[in-house]
Amino acid sequence: MTGALSRRGFLGALGQTALGGLVLTVLPREADAKDEKDKAAKSEAPRVDKPPPGFTPNVFIHVGSDGKIVIMCHRSEMGQGVRSTIPALLAAELGADMAHVTIEQAPGDPLFGDQNTDGSSSIRNAFVELRQIAAVARTMLVAAAARRWKVAPESCHTEKSKVLHAGDARALTFAELADDAGKLPVPKPESVKLLAWKDLHLAEQSLPVIDAPAIVNGTAVFAADVKVPGMLIAVIARPPVVGGKLVKFDATRALALPGVKQVLEIPAPTPPYVFQPWGGVAVLAENTWAAMRGAKALALEWDLGKNASYDSQTYKDELSKSVSSAGTVARKVGDAEGALGKAAKVVQAEYHLPHLAHATMEPPATLAHVTEKHCELWTASQDPQTAREVAAKTLGLQTFQVTVHVTLLGGGFGRKSKADFVAEAALLSKLAGVPVRVQWTREDDLRHDYFHSVSTQQLTAALDDKGAITAWRHRTAFPPIGSTFNVAATRPGAGDLQQGVTDLPLTVPNVLAETCEAPAHVRIGWMRSVYNVFHAFSVNSFIDELAAARGVDPLAQRLELLGPPRKVSLSELGIEKLANYGAKLADHPVDTARMRNVVERVTQAARWDSRKQEGRALGLAAHRSFLTYVAVVAQVSKRADGRIAVDEVWICTDAGTVVNHERARSQMEGAVIFGQSIALHSGMTMKAGVAEQHNFHQYKLTRIGEAPRKIHVDLVESEGLPGGIGEPGVPPVAPAIVNAVFALTGQRVRELPLEKHGLV
Repeated sequence: MTGALSRRGFLGALGQTALGGLVLTVLPREADAKDEKDKAAKSEAPRVDKPPPGFTPNVFIHVGSDGKIVIMCHRSEMGQGVRSTIPALLAAELGADMAHVTIEQAPGDPLFGDQNTDGSSSIRNAFVELRQIAAVARTMLVAAAARRWKVAPESCHTEKSKVLHAGDARALTFAELADDAGKLPVPKPESVKLLAWKDLHLAEQSLPVIDAPAIVNGTAVFAADVKVPGMLIAVIARPPVVGGKLVKFDATRALALPGVKQVLEIPAPTPPYVFQPWGGVAVLAENTWAAMRGAKALALEWDLGKNASYDSQTYKDELSKSVSSAGTVARKVGDAEGALGKAAKVVQAEYHLPHLAHATMEPPATLAHVTEKHCELWTASQDPQTAREVAAKTLGLQTFQVTVHVTLLGGGFGRKSKADFVAEAALLSKLAGVPVRVQWTREDDLRHDYFHSVSTQQLTAALDDKGAITAWRHRTAFPPIGSTFNVAATRPGAGDLQQGVTDLPLTVPNVLAETCEAPAHVRIGWMRSVYNVFHAFSVNSFIDELAAARGVDPLAQRLELLGPPRKVSLSELGIEKLANYGAKLADHPVDTARMRNVVERVTQAARWDSRKQEGRALGLAAHRSFLTYVAVVAQVSKRADGRIAVDEVWICTDAGTVVNHERARSQMEGAVIFGQSIALHSGMTMKAGVAEQHNFHQYKLTRIGEAPRKIHVDLVESEGLPGGIGEPGVPPVAPAIVNAVFALTGQRVRELPLEKHGLV
């Protein structure tokens, strides 16, 4: 319990308060939320008899009669600062003083709408709705004050947890008004007036990272920190290959170890794997070390199954063959094949990126306590509602019988949106009859990830006798994420291709994009920036290659392909519709003016035009993803030992309205390091179906000594609708570095990481 109100008590109180239609109207999943409320009435979960004193107009805000304000954060905190940003936005629209605010982490519950902290969506998908939630509460507090003073509500405003009257010095605190406001009808969210953006003063504030003190002093609670009486810790020996099965095992040596209490077999999953446990044998012990030792002491025999033939080099050859032939048309403008056949010169290149692992600093962990009619979870989940549903399905319970407490996440990057480790904990607690925390090791994390997809891209352009680009063809092959949910999925869908293929603006008269066959042999999952990673790498590398082939400056080539400032139509893109990250194209068009702006700003900041005179090697890349425009310039040099060093990086971002500038800058800085890791070191390879990288000595990340000495972040000031922040900075980083390597050495790198080529 934090402050005046516990999480469960807060939710329970809502059954007695004026919920009205607020959250159910403002946020999605109306049917789910109503069904959840109906079922909750039958649940054995504790309830409270009456709401806490004060004013609770919706599930997000409680204003106490004692002056304390509780704001619920419904998204998961994994370092991106969402527990600072969402409460600050709600408090600003409410007119509350953050000094009086206690932030509670919402449990997994449809009452809060979409809780999936993925896709850079926390602000961009709910910016208006979140503000309406707070504006409803503000409107009711103002109405209560206006009634007491017998004045028009329009003459009042909120500030620092008070309602003030514009005509005189009268003021009432939220605490003084809470009871009266709670008796008023709840207005419809669409009927309330939002404050002017400038009046929120968020852009001028340096919003603190709410959890920073606890993280620094060690009191922050992550999933591996949660303890309940009688719990055991489980470490699982999983099949080395996805789809493999246990033949037999001997637990004698494991059970003989001090602290080991139980050894339990986990059933093998059946395709599609979705979020099922991988299978194997779990060792349950009194502590993590004993469980780890026990898992290594098991005598195991596996049937590795059909994926035991999976080999990264062989598969790379298969993908190369796949993109060498015509695929399924995904985008078509004019006659690209005809133009290629008539070309005076054809430029073609093939790009390959390996599987990538999420490699979050905190490996997955979940504590489950299962009884006959209830399951309680403490988990580092990015998607607590899916975790709840998966646990319920695993146990044969109704969803309302599962309670999910969301801890802090030590990184996520999309890995912790998957609920396989939640299912493991729930299953083992049921089998063992005690609370069980499943703890993944780093080796587990790398070997058994939902890997970012391996990919091969072939790009081809036609030049006429004057050197003009007359055709552009892009063939893409990668096992899609859909294969984890449908074994028949071997090609990307429309939502996959919007990430740098079908949404790419080009002033080329003939454009063709095709998808090619790529069956999956491992679990494929979304990772930070998803398919944008390899599409941005291939497209930006190819633009640089075209510039070299035509003898023009890469900046000039980029701007030429973008063309004049405009909102790009579907017909120009050569598609019938664009998934557009779930947003309306009218609200978030493909806007070349915004892309040109970030490209011009970042190159100006990096002094692009004077680079040759100054003897500097610079590379440029730009990409639109998650409705945000990002351009990057990287500067590289050679160390004394001949290895490539990334010296300096400039990144310019247009994400529309930015709520939390400090966190946005941090996300861009982190994106540079994340993208540099992809460029220099990162890559998962498979031999006989088994991941060859087991820990950080093999799956390398950028270390302090390799980080750029300076990262310059430029945020474009805007009051447009918000785009994403957490992911869009990543895609242009690797191609900017690789293009800089070409500028320095003349060596064109088409396969990452650079380490593979002896360059770092």
